[in-house]
Amino acid sequence: MDKLKKVLSGQDNNDDLNVLQAVGDATTLSWGTRVKCFIACFVFGVFCSVLGSCLLWLPHSGLAVFAVLYTFGNIASLASTMFLMGPLNQLKRMCEKTRVLATVIMLVCLVLTLCAAFWVWLVVHPLCTGCGD
Repeated sequence: MDKLKKVLSGQDNNDDLNVLQAVGDATTLSWGTRVKCFIACFVFGVFCSVLGSCLLWLPHSGLAVFAVLYTFGNIASLASTMFLMGPLNQLKRMCEKTRVLATVIMLVCLVLTLCAAFWVWLVVHPLCTGCGD
């Protein structure tokens, strides 16, 4: 009935905006849900980082396990802030003029951590005959 009233009164021209607004409202989270997801993701990220640091001392694959868990923990902690401000706003802020250098350095260091650990695990460790492992 409301649709008929809008058509008859000539107010049916902004139907596309109503659809977009309805989709936007359906995909947004409440503030309480955002905070809960932030806390859960952040705690999981810190847990992975701490667990990776503790497992660094495993005999054979400790360095690789450390690199994977530490990197995954950092990515989870970074992703947790997307729940508070939204993914697009987070990416915009990370690419601001004053932050882009820090963002690039952080991402390069995450990749280099993985590369170095796997290089040691795959190349150096099998070549080490006197390691005692």
